[in-house]
Order: sequence, then C-alpha cells, then structure tokens
Amino acid sequence: MTMTTVFGKIIQGKIPCKKVFENERILAIEDIHPIARVHILIMPKKEIPSLQRVEPHDLPLIGEIIEVAQKIAVEKGIADGYRLLTNNGPDAGQMIFHLHFHLIGGRILGSMA
Repeated sequence: MTMTTVFGKIIQGKIPCKKVFENERILAIEDIHPIARVHILIMPKKEIPSLQRVEPHDLPLIGEIIEVAQKIAVEKGIADGYRLLTNNGPDAGQMIFHLHFHLIGGRILGSMA
C-alpha cells in the first residue's frame, strides 16, 4: 500500500526522521518544529486520516498509542506534566491527514483556555 502523506513516507523510510520508538504498529519521532523541550509525534503505522475516522476495531491501537506515550513520558522525564493531543480536521489545525498525537512537555504549558 502506498501512503501519500509525509507521515506515510516517513513510515515507509522514504523521509528520514529521529525515531524515539517503533514497533510493528506504531512509530514515534521527534517533531522537527518542537514547541517544548520534549515534542514527540506518535502515530499508527496504519493510515487513519483523523481521530474522527478511528473505527471500533482501531481502538486497541489507540490504547497502545497511549501506553507508548506514557512510556516515552517516563523516559524523557516529563511523566508528571505533559500534554498528549491530536487535532481533528482543518478547523482544529490538522495539517497532515494521518492520525498522530503530539506528546509535549518539559516546560510549563499553562492553560489552553
């Protein structure tokens, strides 16, 4: 299967990245434009366009992504304070239509209000 997004190309090894974690289902990489000391992108290798397109059979994969985020947070020393977020759709700022989560920490993040 050919993946067309930048994340698909990274997963296929066509674009280099700094890997933080990888298994058969998930890839975590350093964000190239970090907004904090720790800014990791965690994505399923399965091409899912957005959070809204997650199907019931994908839910175990989402749970595994959360487990990976928890593990990375401990490894990076941010387990006591981080954000794990995703944008769903253009109105929320989603620019790459391959589901991914931002693990952000290592500084005071403040309120999102």
